[in-house]
Amino acid sequence: MGNYVACVFGAQTGHVSLGSLTSDGLRVTEVRRFSNEPVQEKKELHWNIPYLYEEMMEALKTLGISDEPMNSLSCSSWGGDYMLFDEKGALMSPSYAYGDARTDGVLNKVLSKIPAPMLFQETGIQETPATTLIQLVAENSRRLRGVGHLLPIGDGFNCLLTGVPRVEMSLASSTQLFNPINNAWSMRLLEDFRLHPRMFPELVPAGTKLGPLRQDLEEQTGLTGLQVVAACSSKMAASIAGLPIGNGETWAFLRPGPYTLIGTETPKPFLDETVHSQGYTNQVGCAGSICLHKHVPGMWILEECQRYWHIKDREVESEHLAHLATSAPPFASIFDPMDPRFLVPGDMPVKIQAFCQETGQEVPRKPGPIYRCILESLALMYRRSLFQLGQLTGQPITRICLFGSSANSLLAHFTANALQVPAVVFSADSSAIGNVLMQALAMGQIKSLNQGRELVRQSFKAHTILPHSALWNAAYARFTKYAEETAEGRSAKAGS
Repeated sequence: MGNYVACVFGAQTGHVSLGSLTSDGLRVTEVRRFSNEPVQEKKELHWNIPYLYEEMMEALKTLGISDEPMNSLSCSSWGGDYMLFDEKGALMSPSYAYGDARTDGVLNKVLSKIPAPMLFQETGIQETPATTLIQLVAENSRRLRGVGHLLPIGDGFNCLLTGVPRVEMSLASSTQLFNPINNAWSMRLLEDFRLHPRMFPELVPAGTKLGPLRQDLEEQTGLTGLQVVAACSSKMAASIAGLPIGNGETWAFLRPGPYTLIGTETPKPFLDETVHSQGYTNQVGCAGSICLHKHVPGMWILEECQRYWHIKDREVESEHLAHLATSAPPFASIFDPMDPRFLVPGDMPVKIQAFCQETGQEVPRKPGPIYRCILESLALMYRRSLFQLGQLTGQPITRICLFGSSANSLLAHFTANALQVPAVVFSADSSAIGNVLMQALAMGQIKSLNQGRELVRQSFKAHTILPHSALWNAAYARFTKYAEETAEGRSAKAGS
């Protein structure tokens, strides 16, 4: 029925995959994977766009020598960073990385002009130094005068392939220059920060055909008749689109990692101050949805412990560490990962021990009990976050989808038990799958995103973990007490 090329650029790695839709289902195969690291030039941090472009072209040449015809191609990326093109359509250098020092102090400058609650109400996005808004305020005004148009990274690559500058709404919403109520660029913010509207191209919804691959690129790659699609330019939104979710379920998603992405899909943005104060962000998803989500602490806490043990010559292999954790007694010690001490690096086992001592709990001394303490505490924090999310949306969560290559089996079981809802573990590359689904929708091969997700459920293995331990309820009551004390401490500090 069709072959679709998904080019997914992450802030650490990128990959090009081939999605094949047949009568037997959907298959997604990785064609090429490559690293993506910002380049330090003097005191500046840039993305190496020419290198990423060449890696993508090498993957397309590999596909071009096959006998299989390709229907379409689309690029997805992380949000916040962007490419600038001059008035003739040529790429301008450099493309800054979000960690560049030029944004130091700029967030405070922006918030002095428009308060954080007002900025959130206008855009639905949490204020951070990494957004396109903050980076543009930090740009050299002389450079901006020569800009023909600005494109987020994924849309920039789509433009390089077609010559057509368009911004797909899921990635536009991450810029903090997009109004999710009007589904348009925020003219208020453009005026407030003197950003010329000509820089901001036409917005298009996910699943929009942009046009054919440039003729010179057809000749280079051997790919003829290939359409380029703005499938779902946000890597995160593509990931959510590609999850095996049933229609009508009240579900949430959770991507474990150094920091954990946690959220749900809603039909509308939530822009009130309660949502803002709890750290949630509204990003446009596919098919008119909103991904209401936030990042919370994750396995970075364990990574810091392992670094500490390595320095102290107590390093333990991960598999052996998991075995030691399962042998340790449950709920002997728990802590609140949102406590400010756990958000900064250094001596993490000592910090965990200090928290437990301060709260009158048993103090874990060895790596196994500490590891178990970390996983149980993370799972309980997820439960609290999802309870809050259910309160904000008015839809209690009945199922959780865990996805991502860094999924931890023991943490997955702890999460299902802590939440007391089924957990679906889906470790396939959902960003490429979601990208492919939206291309197939644009090309008329599937009729809806729900039909596409049904294909995912039929085509890819997903393991469901059913909750079985009621002991977690008592542990959650303890955790809630600690978390409320942490929140009170943060409020007191903010008010002092």
